[in-house]
Amino acid sequence: MKKDWGDLRIMWLVFALGSAVFGGLTAVLSKIGIRDVDASVATAIRTAVVLIFSWFMVLLTGGFKTIGAISGSSLCFLVLSGLATGASWLFYFRALQLGDVNKVAPIDKSSVVLTMLLACLILGEDLGGLKVFCMILIGAGTWMMIQRKEGEPEGREGSRWLIAALLSAVFASLTSILGKIGIEGVESNLGTALRTCVVFLMAWLMVFLRGSQYSLKKLQGRCWLFLILSGFATGGSWLCYYRALQEGPASIVAPIDKLSILVTIFFSRLLLRERLTKTSLYGLALLTAGTFLLLLSPLARYWHVNFLNKFTTCWLKLTSPSNMLYVLC
Repeated sequence: MKKDWGDLRIMWLVFALGSAVFGGLTAVLSKIGIRDVDASVATAIRTAVVLIFSWFMVLLTGGFKTIGAISGSSLCFLVLSGLATGASWLFYFRALQLGDVNKVAPIDKSSVVLTMLLACLILGEDLGGLKVFCMILIGAGTWMMIQRKEGEPEGREGSRWLIAALLSAVFASLTSILGKIGIEGVESNLGTALRTCVVFLMAWLMVFLRGSQYSLKKLQGRCWLFLILSGFATGGSWLCYYRALQEGPASIVAPIDKLSILVTIFFSRLLLRERLTKTSLYGLALLTAGTFLLLLSPLARYWHVNFLNKFTTCWLKLTSPSNMLYVLC
């Protein structure tokens, strides 16, 4: 008898892990590509690639058909979400220029803590004891990871990278909240594409306002290559993420995506030769534990319910009158 692997429904988990891998690569590729490049220029180039990916997803899923059904309020919040995304990316690239990837990335991932707080205050979502405990773990882990090494000089840029990284996390949190309000009743891929259009316009507007468009001619081929690869990695992450959301529960997919921090740390060590101190390693362990705990509860509930449903279905089939009669005969 041929085994139906589709019944196992594990492909969404593979796509969720793929999203984390591509997301983790994004930060490292961006860091390599933005050396001696203006942050607004880097954001604009990367956004152009992501824009192509997002509209490709719309064409792939047929999201164009629902564009006329978007309400004015939804469009307004999607635009605001796009502006917040653009600001987050600009500050993120600036932070990557000034600081180490293994310090900037944890702050970016810790935006989930602020998102949960804002969701509680603005959207009225419940904050249980487990969520609060996970928030403490992630916060403590992030704080440990951004500590300077003993005897390490502050550097010519001081704490500017930290300010930029924190602002990036704040705007990333606002992106999630505004996006959640705006995406209600809107096809997810179409909403993402519209938001990316706003980011694209904002990024290039910043380039021309700052007069940075002239630096495009001075960009080396290596910078172009890694910025474009960074855009493709972001696009790949989005494709995998939304594919995972189609079949898997969002409460499991989202925390798996945040585990991209492990991929980022691995490749920052491999390609950028950035080392973690013992304190940073302990911090990474706390941050990862907090993320896993956020993932564990809905994952256990999902598999438990899934198992019970399959067991009940099989039991009903086996104990049906026709099957019982067949066995007796």
